[in-house]
Amino acid sequence: MIHEPMKIPQATAKRLPLYYRFLKNLHSAGKQRVSSAELSDAVKVDSATIRRDFSYFGALGKKGYGYNVNYLLSFFQKTLDQDDLSKVALIGVGNLGTAFLNYNFMKNNNTKIAIAFDVDPEKVGKRIEDVYVHHMDEIEERLKEENIAVAILTVPAPVAQPITDQLIQADIRGILNFTPARLNVPSTVRIHHIDLAVELQSLIYFLKNYTGSEEEDSIEE
Repeated sequence: MIHEPMKIPQATAKRLPLYYRFLKNLHSAGKQRVSSAELSDAVKVDSATIRRDFSYFGALGKKGYGYNVNYLLSFFQKTLDQDDLSKVALIGVGNLGTAFLNYNFMKNNNTKIAIAFDVDPEKVGKRIEDVYVHHMDEIEERLKEENIAVAILTVPAPVAQPITDQLIQADIRGILNFTPARLNVPSTVRIHHIDLAVELQSLIYFLKNYTGSEEEDSIEE
C-alpha cells in the first residue's frame, strides 16, 4: 500500500506504481540510468510532471546524468512497501471476479487476493485458483480474522451499498469499486471507482471530439 507521510499530491501518488513498473522493466533489461525524457516516453507522462513528482522526495537524480535505475527502483520499492505482502479480499465471484482470481496480480509480487466471497452455492466452499470462496454472510468474521484492509467489489449494483456497509463493519479501509454504484462511506474509508462503461463512453467521446494533438493528462486531478 502507498503511504503518504509527506502528503504528496494524490495525482502524484497514483503515478508512483506506474514509475515503479517501468523501472523494474529497465532493471530487468540491465539498464543503469534513465533520463526524465525516456521515462516520459515510456509512461506517457510529460517530463516536467515526472521531475515535479520526483522532487517531492528530494534529489533523486543529477542534472546531466539523469536517474540511477537501481537507486530509483530501491527507493520506490521502499516507498510502495513492495517488501510487504498486501492481502486483498474479492467480493463477488462473477465473470469479472473470476477473471481477477485467474490473474491475481501475479506481476505485483506484493499484492494478492487471499480470500473471496459470493452467494452462489456452486462457488461457495470451493477454491478458484487456490483462493477459497466463503459465503457473504461470513464477511465480517473472516476479514477480521485475516486482518484484511482492502477489498475489490465486483457485485451487482443493487447490493453494493449493503455489502459495503458490511465491509466497513469488518474494518475495511480501502475499496476498489467496479460497480456503477456510488457508495456512501465514512471519511476513514477510501474508495477508487472504476466504472468500465463510463470509461468506454468517455473514450468514444474524446475520439469523436478531440484531435490527437490535444493531449489529455488523464491521471492528473
